[in-house]
Amino acid sequence: MAVVDGDGFHRYHRADFAKIVADADEVEHPSHFSPKYNMFDKLEALLNDYSHSGSGQHRRYLHDEIEAARFNQEPGTFTPWMSVPEHTDLLCYQGLHGCFVDHEYNIASYMDLKIGVVPVVNLEWVRKIHRDIRMRGYRPGDVTETILRRMPDYLNYITPQFSHTDINFQRVPMVDTSNPFIALDVPLEKETVVVIRVAQPEQLNVDFLYLLNMVPKSFMSRRNSIVVPGDELGYAMELIFTPIMHVLLQKRRDAISDPVD
Repeated sequence: MAVVDGDGFHRYHRADFAKIVADADEVEHPSHFSPKYNMFDKLEALLNDYSHSGSGQHRRYLHDEIEAARFNQEPGTFTPWMSVPEHTDLLCYQGLHGCFVDHEYNIASYMDLKIGVVPVVNLEWVRKIHRDIRMRGYRPGDVTETILRRMPDYLNYITPQFSHTDINFQRVPMVDTSNPFIALDVPLEKETVVVIRVAQPEQLNVDFLYLLNMVPKSFMSRRNSIVVPGDELGYAMELIFTPIMHVLLQKRRDAISDPVD
């Protein structure tokens, strides 16, 4: 399996993007959620090439000193463009724009299985605030400003993608996060539940009865939605995806053995 990081398709490295943000006027709100600051042409080229030949170009964004040291580069920069590994059966894209669709690009159309993983927005903010302050040394006011700056692009370019997914996993806290800006800690997995919505259960052959029997304390909230304890998410994913991946890989083997002229 080849794994591709969506951050590698950002248009600017950290220093240049920081300058863009600093120079922006009150009307513009630069963020990596926006198509303007990503290279969707490169991403689409990769997906198209891989679908036809199993090859394609990608790069990695080096988030921290540990990642950067492996490439003898500075954090916040990109590696050179490189080919995905040869002879892989599967390409996994993990990033912000796997289901992006607009008048120019249709990234979602290349995906055989589209998966959305997202916490409810207040929990997402709690996580970001704690990560940026404790791990990156940001000031609370700077983190709040970043959240507000990104909000229009989040609503316009990120939220709509969850309508194109085949399966969504949404983590919901079971503790009070009504004011994420004063939360003292990030809720533990066991203090959350995960709502799993399958857009077309029959098409993907998702057996909810089997899941209810296998995942402790799970229950159905709608015909196509099951709720599982937060610390059972990994197990639930394994149960759901294992048969789906077997089907996808069998389709690939069939296509290789009987190619269409």
